[in-house]
Amino acid sequence: MNAPPKLVVFSDLDGTLLDHDTYQWTAARPALDRLASMGIPVVLASSKTAAEIRLLQADMSLTQHPAIVENGSGIIGLDGENQTPTYTKLRRQIEALPDRLSRRFRGFGDMDAAEVAAVTGLSLDAACRAKARDFSEPGLWSGDEDDLGQFQDVLSAHGINAQQGGRFLTLSFGRTKADAMNTIVAALKPEKTMALGDAPNDIDLLQAADFGVLVANPHRPPLPELPGEEQGRIIRTTQAGPTGWNTAVNAYLDMLNEHVGHNSHG
Repeated sequence: MNAPPKLVVFSDLDGTLLDHDTYQWTAARPALDRLASMGIPVVLASSKTAAEIRLLQADMSLTQHPAIVENGSGIIGLDGENQTPTYTKLRRQIEALPDRLSRRFRGFGDMDAAEVAAVTGLSLDAACRAKARDFSEPGLWSGDEDDLGQFQDVLSAHGINAQQGGRFLTLSFGRTKADAMNTIVAALKPEKTMALGDAPNDIDLLQAADFGVLVANPHRPPLPELPGEEQGRIIRTTQAGPTGWNTAVNAYLDMLNEHVGHNSHG
């Protein structure tokens, strides 16, 4: 039996580990290589589908670790996690909402692959993978804030939550990224957890971790100050996307090493 890892890193993708515009992650390669050399699991946590995340895991050499898919509604790569897809039920519920609200929300299920490619900047193949959903429905909201509040209230009455991500409003039944993170932590039993994200739907994840990093995203207004920031348990990067990710992870690993060094000399 493997010893529990000293640390597990949970990371959002779009706007965090992936550049908001190019979807590239290479600026984070030094920190990812360092984590791999230390045997520290990196758990991707995103609104992306299992089909999308498996490709990214292969690209980043992370296939041996679990991942959180579709905003926490699903987990892949964790023994004993058998989940029944809920996408069809979710689409039916959305379609049954009052027309004045439902027509303000255009989900991936309302778009063909070409339109998904146009609104995401993905290739047509990648857009097809983004449409291969099991649990959740991302989409674009065209109403105002008041309408959105009403939309969320009506959804909530049907057991559906709406989380604003880096780009889309994502609807799902119940479980959040933080809930899925707790499931993985219970299985891996790490000594410490670190989480990185850039959007409102990452706040729970950052607050559930021992150490959270809010990665700068110049494409959105900054989030309000979060509980834990004043104490330094949550920090903000000045650099955006994978560059900020790389700097923050390396700084945290340096701090942990320094702490271990101090203790071993004490």
